[in-house]
Amino acid sequence: MKRTTLLILLFSAFSIIAQDKFKTNSAVINFEASVPFFEEVKAVNRSVIILLEPKTSTFTCTVIIKDFHFKLDLMEEHFNDNYLESHRYPKAIFKGKIAKFDIKDINEVEKEYSIKGKLAIHGKSKEVEVKAFIKKVKDGIQIISDFPISVSDFNIEIPQKIGSKIAMTANTDLIGVMRSNEEILLTLK
Repeated sequence: MKRTTLLILLFSAFSIIAQDKFKTNSAVINFEASVPFFEEVKAVNRSVIILLEPKTSTFTCTVIIKDFHFKLDLMEEHFNDNYLESHRYPKAIFKGKIAKFDIKDINEVEKEYSIKGKLAIHGKSKEVEVKAFIKKVKDGIQIISDFPISVSDFNIEIPQKIGSKIAMTANTDLIGVMRSNEEILLTLK
């Protein structure tokens, strides 16, 4: 009887904890470092993990580097092997706090927020501030953000002979719909 009660209490505790988070494993990051008159340098990653914890306003985004896919296989190979060294640095992580965020304020009208945090890429971390647009959608909470990433900020070396063909600042944009269990979604209505 004591074991059953303990299991029920543990299960209830995990359910309550799970309700406090919104998550997706299928957010999308588009990456572009093209320059005029040269081959397009563009990739997409459709397996981005986002976690939003409304109580603490914490936003975490985790990206597996090898999940970026380019139009050309050779470009993807150079991106992973030579530039981002995904065998040594398999993930990029951004963790920050959303300023003035309150889950009760989220509705169908998109609102602009500022997220300050630490971006870690290629074994190097940097404090950054990004703008994000957040709103309620049918399936949960949508976030859209775009921000530049400078290769020099993260010690990413681009060979001189290729340097003129690749932008030294990559434009990235993120879009994701984070979901929680139905009880959290009901509180948004």
